[in-house]
Amino acid sequence: MRALVEDMDASHPATPIVVVSNKADAGGIAWAKDAGLATVVVDHRPFGKDRAGFEVAISEALDPFELDLICLAGFMRVLTAGFVTPWRGRMLNIHPSLLPKYRGLHTHARALEAGDTEHGCTVHLVTPELDDGPILGQARVPVRVGDTPDDLAARVLQQEHILYPAVLRRFASGNMTPLLL
Repeated sequence: MRALVEDMDASHPATPIVVVSNKADAGGIAWAKDAGLATVVVDHRPFGKDRAGFEVAISEALDPFELDLICLAGFMRVLTAGFVTPWRGRMLNIHPSLLPKYRGLHTHARALEAGDTEHGCTVHLVTPELDDGPILGQARVPVRVGDTPDDLAARVLQQEHILYPAVLRRFASGNMTPLLL
């Protein structure tokens, strides 16, 4: 999230409006407040297994901001079709794998267990299917002998901070051609 906001200079076609989290103590919330951005926290815990209720609360919190686009970054909650569908074509996500490989969690460990020689990250449009939307960009990193999941995660994160802002800039300008780094 921070890399996206920091890239949004005067020449950028998008403007950061609000940072939303389901955790009040999220580092991004504190950083956004310090940067003068609006912030919203909608704690998922009071909703228990009621995902739809949680998503209604998020929607209600977002409504006053009249957003054109949502960029997910580190939001580790699965969103249902009820939330995603109204945002079709206007919600982006960054995922730490070369989709369609390794949807979901533990992507770095799974790449190592599979003996992959490269790994990376993908920016994609969000659809109701988990980590399955059209790919807008990918960045690759080599898998090195002796890598741990943490080693691999650190290299992928560096690429995420390059890829996501570049894809957002292109997407907000109307360019959906996949960016491959």
